[in-house]
Amino acid sequence: MNDSTPETENPTPAETPAGPVAFATIASLYRYPVKGLTPERLEVVELEAGSYFPGDRLYAIENGPSGFVPEAPAFQPKIKFLMLMRNERLAALEARFEDATHELFIRHEGAEVVRGKLDTEAGRAAIEAFFQRYSRYELRGAPKVLPAPDNFRFVDTTEGYVSLINLASCRALGEIVGAPVDPLRFRGNLYLDGLEPWEEFDLVGHTIEVGNHVRLKVTQRIFRCAATNVDPATARRDMDLPGTLMRSFGHTDCGIFAEIEQGGLLAQGDEVRLRL
Repeated sequence: MNDSTPETENPTPAETPAGPVAFATIASLYRYPVKGLTPERLEVVELEAGSYFPGDRLYAIENGPSGFVPEAPAFQPKIKFLMLMRNERLAALEARFEDATHELFIRHEGAEVVRGKLDTEAGRAAIEAFFQRYSRYELRGAPKVLPAPDNFRFVDTTEGYVSLINLASCRALGEIVGAPVDPLRFRGNLYLDGLEPWEEFDLVGHTIEVGNHVRLKVTQRIFRCAATNVDPATARRDMDLPGTLMRSFGHTDCGIFAEIEQGGLLAQGDEVRLRL
């Protein structure tokens, strides 16, 4: 009689589906209520599925007639508005927008120079009169404050719902140019920490989770223009970042765009996870 017992294979543990993998955190959140003017830092923001980043690019300052029709809003090239790519003096202004009152306050060299309620004709006229003086050598016609109609924003691309910037890419670019590159040059909404330089490009086509509920579908890389050459602190055009990107990598991209698939609250420090 054989007392030996047959050998059995070690049982294979039941496989568990892999959950979302955390790979970064939100370092900061920003909005830009008026196209080309001061970024405003946020502590918390609530995103809505299928919509734009809240409070972002709500207004633009038309640089002469642009052909924009509020009743049938359509994407317009940035060249039709006052913007940093051509009008770097905008960075010398300190603007603040109050959501509750729709009032825009603008300071220059430490003093308030104009304020106006952008939901009133008189308030918009006050802001327009200021830019008629301040930007007089850069105007192609009378400046006009344009409010964004519902479900429209004055973004630079039809895909520009939410923009994400990888801080590691900004640091790597600074090493190439030999000076720190302020991430605010890229005017993003979400600034991410924890990624490798340029790793954000690998996220295109993927869905990421942010915080507890938000889901973003990453749609494309962001093409960069000469607006990034302007130092947001000094208003000086002191770098050639698109040229540096092209010479170093063969493209002029930095950052990514995403669509909001599922809304919810976001806050600084929230984890960013990849859905597998």
